[in-house]
Amino acid sequence: IEQMPQGYYTVVGERGMRLSGGQRQRLGIARALLVDPDVLIFDEATSSLDYESERSIQLAMRNIFGTRTTIIIAHRLSTVREADKIVVLDQGKIVEVGSHEELLAQKGIYRRLHSLQETGELIA
Repeated sequence: IEQMPQGYYTVVGERGMRLSGGQRQRLGIARALLVDPDVLIFDEATSSLDYESERSIQLAMRNIFGTRTTIIIAHRLSTVREADKIVVLDQGKIVEVGSHEELLAQKGIYRRLHSLQETGELIA
């Protein structure tokens, strides 16, 4: 916000149409945190962010997770890696539940997706 031409007074247009996708996402996250809710739900909250922006938001969000219930819906596994519990859905059904380490050890869908996202190679 402070880097925008008029800082907090910058007109961003209806539904933030003058902002990039990443700027809209960062602003939406900031607004959600200002309300200080007991439960936060992030649905693909970092999907339009570059790696650097995603990483800085993840680091900032770690401080927030410990103080409230947070539900994160994501395709990028790096977004949920630090979660206490990860629920893996396939065709709308829960197929795996556990921490990042537990799910990697299960050698199921999560492990295959993790390998694909980390190395670009799909493992059996």
